[in-house]
Amino acid sequence: MSRLVANDDRVVSLAEAEVLVGEIERLRAEIGRLEARVGHLDELAHLDPLVHLPNRRCFITRLQRLIGRVEQDGHAAAMLFVDVDGLKAINDRFGHKIGDQALVEIAQLLVASVRGTDCVARMGGDEFGILLEHADESQAWQMALRVVETVVGSQFCVDGICLPLSVAVGVGTIGSGDKPETVIDRADKQMYRVKTPKGQPIGAVPT
Repeated sequence: MSRLVANDDRVVSLAEAEVLVGEIERLRAEIGRLEARVGHLDELAHLDPLVHLPNRRCFITRLQRLIGRVEQDGHAAAMLFVDVDGLKAINDRFGHKIGDQALVEIAQLLVASVRGTDCVARMGGDEFGILLEHADESQAWQMALRVVETVVGSQFCVDGICLPLSVAVGVGTIGSGDKPETVIDRADKQMYRVKTPKGQPIGAVPT
């Protein structure tokens, strides 16, 4: 019978060696499956299950990275804070299932409104955030208006009834030394400035 000598001077047969090699390959395959599973779970932890966009947790991580790039390179960047108008009325009249469909529709419209390099995320409830890299305040407001016009110009129909969709958008510029919460709060406050004044178009640049 052929035998091999292991590192610890134990003698093993070729048959035993083949079994060990097979076990090693099995363990490697199992590790690969576990790593893939961990990767999938990590992705789910950063993804909103309804609209299939990054969630608030992922958004904050990306915002932190963007702040770092602004500090390093000095280029302009901004955040859009998007608040959906009238979602409660849709939920009350048609139910939360239709309200969820409206959120999915708006999420798709937001993605279609911005550049492929921009990050669109659901912050929670009826709020979304958009990160704009290489965009100053003026360019960010132009993008905000584009978002508003895209949403308002869309059609969302339920059982033959077309429901109007609209959003209010605020801009928060990103500066060196900012914290993610500071930027989000800045954009949120601008959104309320846009939303509150009577007679001012939703998404208009505040004066």
